[in-house]
Amino acid sequence: MLLRAALLDMYNGESNRGIPMLQSILHRYADVLEFDRFDVRAKTEIPDLSYDIYIFSGGPGDPLESGGTWQAPYFNLIGQLWQWNLRNEPKKHVFFICHSFQMACHHFEVGDVTQRYKMSFGTFSVHKTHWGKEEPLFSSLPDPFYIADFRRYQVVNPNHDRLRAMGAYILCMEKLRPHVHYERAVMAIRFSPEMIGTQFHPEADPEGLLEYFMQEERRLSIVEEHGASRYDRMIRDLANPMKIRRTFEAVIPGFLENAIEQLSAELV
Repeated sequence: MLLRAALLDMYNGESNRGIPMLQSILHRYADVLEFDRFDVRAKTEIPDLSYDIYIFSGGPGDPLESGGTWQAPYFNLIGQLWQWNLRNEPKKHVFFICHSFQMACHHFEVGDVTQRYKMSFGTFSVHKTHWGKEEPLFSSLPDPFYIADFRRYQVVNPNHDRLRAMGAYILCMEKLRPHVHYERAVMAIRFSPEMIGTQFHPEADPEGLLEYFMQEERRLSIVEEHGASRYDRMIRDLANPMKIRRTFEAVIPGFLENAIEQLSAELV
């Protein structure tokens, strides 16, 4: 009997690379895992609690927007998954990415979601915290390690009392920027043994992104908005096997393999 995963598509119908890359990773485990995609924002498709693994994707726009019919059931699902894991076996394994990470942080009240002074776009280094150095999903990555990061919003001002009460840990922080007076954003949190989220995009396939961003129309658009030096650095980092590729191969595959191992053991 195959394990079941729910892929929550948060892109609201917009063209993106995130969902195809996540689907490609999930297909690697087709011998033990089947998955369904849910178009959350455009079609108000919300999975029930019958799945074993839940991956909440990134997406565009304000994570604190209101008025969507999908929002109440979406937040309700996060709460139900948390409560399930407090009381039931086998556990539900959950990963939040970027937009969904911000919404989860808001839901759990572990930090403030704010708009950045300037969009983060490209490849950057992030620094592990003490807990990040103990995190199994990051164990093969150096400190700092490189990430793909595309966001207009951020999680700042972490609520350490709330984190302690949940048993949650901040795993890594935004790169050091001593030349500017902005608070560093939280880049990953281990909410519980089965629930983790990252501000960055661990599903970012460097080869796929290279092909995508080297298309002339996109290159011109990125250079116009973010500058030639930012674009050139991103292309170099995507081509470097010691940077984004290491994160791509470590984080989502590590999450899935750990979940599959634990769930398979519990089902025996």
